[in-house]
Amino acid sequence: MKKLVEAYSPEDFRKRGHDLINELADHFENTLQNKNNKTIHWNQPKDEHLFWKDYLENGNEENLFSTIISHSIHVHNPKYIGHQVTPTLPITALSALVSASLNNGMAVYEMGVAASAIERIVTDYICKKAGYTQAANGILTSGGTLANLTALLTARKAKAPTNVWTDGSTNSLGIMVSEEAHYCVDRAARIMGLGDAGIIKIPSTKNFNMNITLLEEYYNKAKDKGIEVFAIIGSAPSTSTGIYDDLEAIATFSKQKNIWFHVDGAHGGAAIFSKTHKHTVKGIEKADSIVIDGHKMMMMPALTTALLFKDGNTSHATFSQKADYLLEESKEEDWYNIAKRTFECTKTMASIHWYTILKTYGEEIFDEYVTTLYNLGLQFAEMIIANPNFEIAVQPASNIVCFRYINPNLSEKETNSLNEKIRQSILEKGEFYIVQTKLRGIHYLRVTIMNPFTTKTHLQQLLERVLEEIN
Repeated sequence: MKKLVEAYSPEDFRKRGHDLINELADHFENTLQNKNNKTIHWNQPKDEHLFWKDYLENGNEENLFSTIISHSIHVHNPKYIGHQVTPTLPITALSALVSASLNNGMAVYEMGVAASAIERIVTDYICKKAGYTQAANGILTSGGTLANLTALLTARKAKAPTNVWTDGSTNSLGIMVSEEAHYCVDRAARIMGLGDAGIIKIPSTKNFNMNITLLEEYYNKAKDKGIEVFAIIGSAPSTSTGIYDDLEAIATFSKQKNIWFHVDGAHGGAAIFSKTHKHTVKGIEKADSIVIDGHKMMMMPALTTALLFKDGNTSHATFSQKADYLLEESKEEDWYNIAKRTFECTKTMASIHWYTILKTYGEEIFDEYVTTLYNLGLQFAEMIIANPNFEIAVQPASNIVCFRYINPNLSEKETNSLNEKIRQSILEKGEFYIVQTKLRGIHYLRVTIMNPFTTKTHLQQLLERVLEEIN
């Protein structure tokens, strides 16, 4: 018992906790104020693996947390403008600590009394902001991928002609989705057994959003092949370009065909909080279900995702099953026994992140965050357009901007190769962190501005660094 007594010592925890909080506070200060000269300390995978293998045997235990911090990407740095991962609010490090310490699993009410009630308050609040009525409700789950899969399972239960949950697959089923949608929608459809034929990808317009003029044609083609379409998904926005689908038009189509309308708003659904950019999600209130990630545009640690249902009753039918030791029969809407409506049995107390931010700062902070970042995306696009050395893929509708270096003396293949090399060099130098994407065969540098303390000066410096890679 000696080791256990030592490991559970409150005094040992108190000392380590104070030291770590001080270290993280210094980290926040140094990164947010751009005092660190690197956003990422790049290392080859095999070398990083060897480093940590050696550290487990020979590293100084006192320096463990500081070493992890130094070897990790610094998302709080204003020059982190890569993937869609938010610089978390410092207070959510504390709510995460509470969740990890209390470890309330939340499968049934008695295993998460406070967190379950808080989750209902949070999801009701987001439903209202999305424009839903009191008939709506939602759940929090572990990430957009799982949330989108859950939504499609609910859609299948509600709209498919047979009950696949109890009877198995007896019909050829399908969903309609833009070719620019996030890959997790494709993955969810394959997990559900829809196969290639059941994933009806609608071509995008020149602006990379779903071409709604083709919906009738593609629906009829699927029908002629014996595929029963039960859902259509709108991207809000697509991951590669940050462009929103026309949600109102999709809602009209889904109503005409009596199919489920789902909005993947994992990244941009948070625009419901922005007075300036709420127009991007016009029509979202007509969706049967909506996904919004807290860890993307709402400053929370991963993973926490809100899955909202226009008719809350539909979510109770998704995973209907019997588990006598856990899931009791109930004649009322037992929203508090969350395992009945989620993939997870045990899950984290994710609701306390949302609740803590709302209680501490109010919903205005969400408006400020989304509006600031979307405005920066538009400003960065203007800077790119004004520079003859660069070309933009599409006028942005969010904080995602795709651009590339161009030279009229280079072929398309050479231009693609050069932009790929530019990105790799920037990655390895580590001052900035950006990513890349291919759109219709063209290689673009892709920036997602996630830090509200990123400025036009930082963005101008990025363009300068790109040009320095050429010279």
